[in-house]
Amino acid sequence: MNFKDKVVWITGASSGIGEQLAYAFAVQGARLVLSGRREEELERVQKNCPETTEVLLLPMDITRFDEAPEWTAKVVAHFGYISLLVNNAGISQRSLAKDAPLSMDQQVMAVNFFGTVALTKAVLPYMLKQQFGHIVVASSVMGKIGTPLRSAYAASKHALHGFFDSLRAEVHDDNIKVTILAPGFVKTDISINALRPDKPEYRNLPDSTRQGLDPADFARIALRAIAAEKQEALIAGPRETLAVYINKFLPRLFARIIRKAKVT
Repeated sequence: MNFKDKVVWITGASSGIGEQLAYAFAVQGARLVLSGRREEELERVQKNCPETTEVLLLPMDITRFDEAPEWTAKVVAHFGYISLLVNNAGISQRSLAKDAPLSMDQQVMAVNFFGTVALTKAVLPYMLKQQFGHIVVASSVMGKIGTPLRSAYAASKHALHGFFDSLRAEVHDDNIKVTILAPGFVKTDISINALRPDKPEYRNLPDSTRQGLDPADFARIALRAIAAEKQEALIAGPRETLAVYINKFLPRLFARIIRKAKVT
């Protein structure tokens, strides 16, 4: 891997996967742009990076779509170019579709899909002009399957695959790479912070998440996939990986399994 002096812009960098990706890129000598809504948490992540790491903190709300060009101009003004955009900002959902108001679906799509697309479209002209770049998208195993309690979340992740698979074909001749990361269960607070109805049973950290991959381990695997310029990387445990392949090759069997599965 050679990310030395690459300018890497990470959204959702204040915690979880985004935070660990920041550390992993920093160790490789990358120059970082760290974005998220919580400026104090971004400052904490910056302090935990090696002292030699050049970091630009750029607090932002990914759902303020119209501001994406302004944010991008700030990054280019500071560093001169953008090597990698890591679209990691996202939220989850824990709700049956019948209990979720439409506003919940809209909020999930605004963050996970439209926010990612808006920022990518703001960065893309600069990458086209410089004739290099790498766009990385944090999707999910849920971009390949659907489970109860995650209808809007699964929809947003499926949408990312469709958009960025198309974009990859469009920018291939401009030396711009697109990598979709599809993590399984990772030990973060995404489930605790998920949008949900006021139900106590949805406020806990599910066992599946508690027993998931350590986010630092995920980051190391993700960097290898990015360095290899993989189109897609499924970074998941055996159970999630098996579910993806059963759904792909034996969809009727998967449908029977998932409707009986205990999902929280």
